[in-house]
Amino acid sequence: MATTAKVMGYLPQDKPPFGKMLLLGFQHVLTMFPATVLCALLMHFDVSTVLTITGLGTVVALLGSKFSINTYIPLYYGSSFSYIAAVTSIIGVLEPDLAFGAPAQPSSIAVVTAGFIVTGILNILIGLLIRITGGKKGLDKILPAEVTGSVAIIIGIGLAYTALTMASGTCCGVEANMPPTLKWWLAAALTFLAAVVFSVYLQGKGFIGMLPILLAMIFGYIVAIPIGLVDFSTIGQSGWLTVPKIVFPVFNNTLTATAMIGIGVMAIATIPESTAHLYQISLYVDHLAEEQGREKPGLSKHIGLNLMLDGLNDLVNGLFGSTAGTNYGENNSLMVITRNYSGPALITAGAIAVILGFIGPLRDVIYSIPTAVTGGLAIYLYGVIGVQGIALMMAEKVDLFDPGKLAIVALILVVGIGGNIGYGGNLPIPLLKGVFPFGWPAIASAAVFGILVNLLFVAFKPPKVRATDVLQ
Repeated sequence: MATTAKVMGYLPQDKPPFGKMLLLGFQHVLTMFPATVLCALLMHFDVSTVLTITGLGTVVALLGSKFSINTYIPLYYGSSFSYIAAVTSIIGVLEPDLAFGAPAQPSSIAVVTAGFIVTGILNILIGLLIRITGGKKGLDKILPAEVTGSVAIIIGIGLAYTALTMASGTCCGVEANMPPTLKWWLAAALTFLAAVVFSVYLQGKGFIGMLPILLAMIFGYIVAIPIGLVDFSTIGQSGWLTVPKIVFPVFNNTLTATAMIGIGVMAIATIPESTAHLYQISLYVDHLAEEQGREKPGLSKHIGLNLMLDGLNDLVNGLFGSTAGTNYGENNSLMVITRNYSGPALITAGAIAVILGFIGPLRDVIYSIPTAVTGGLAIYLYGVIGVQGIALMMAEKVDLFDPGKLAIVALILVVGIGGNIGYGGNLPIPLLKGVFPFGWPAIASAAVFGILVNLLFVAFKPPKVRATDVLQ
């Protein structure tokens, strides 16, 4: 049974009817599309390849969870912003004159993907260790909610500038097809408002209430046509069939070691990110199950498996020439908004992404969606990622009167947000320049610093103090 008569929504094992599943899957694709394509462009990867292989990685990860625990861990896997700085520094050495969005040579991609193999192996090993040593209880000592929740916040807030540049049409510091004018902001604002109105006022209205982002995307697209933001000339340029460029990793290049270390270490950022996403989605899935009077899946206890699936996804991407990634907070936000946690719907989304890499016209239509429209949605979705981090700390009852926990949260927020706002995502720390020539990645550094401070408190337990004692 997918739903009750009073509470609309799908739990991970639920399989919607075929037509509805296609719509729900396509909505997931629209949600992941802007960030995944943007990451591909920024890291100089072939967009068709990234769409196809990330879709394949998502399907493999979902089937892996079904095979392991007989249920789905409902997460979508796309390209991660955490890898951009490390990847572009290596691509910049190999091909210093590449223009924005231009795909790198296969020989360069092959060097970078060797690093993705390392992130995959690290995730699998750490996930396996967690499964062996006690799961959530053991991991909570290393990655408590004050760390994972704070990391989720800086990921969402760290993407705030990206959302606004998309809304203004100046994404990535490069002017889009038209200079930014009031038209861009108008389309973004109306799309945002449509998403909010549809998600709030269509609740409880049946299946249509589960499609607010898709409906807002369509609404924004229609609004953008008369004000001249939709370029129809690009539709049909790709031909009916495109073939993704499969590239296998190489391990004998002079920069391979740098790639394996510099990119591999980014697993430190994606591990708490992935864990935070699992905690968040588990919280909301259990809440829906309780509302529907059904058994709670308790997905948060599968932390180790979740990281192993993350690693498996990275291996798939690294082996075939796509960008490594993580499970997507944007799609988590979508699921929370729509109350659709269906694993089969996510598999459908992965299959659609695979097909998009081959079908030129369909891909062209999605490419024709104005950046301002996707930016309006990004303002909503990226913000919800940060809010979910707050919800996670509230649900786990993180005591922010505890000076130790307060210090961890404060450190992660300042380093993560400050690094993104003031330093373009890289902290100017003059150490390990051979590995991080442009500085230390802010999100990864914030996560590592928070973990280290937490481990200090684990090793040297601070005295127990009541909140009332702190206030006196």
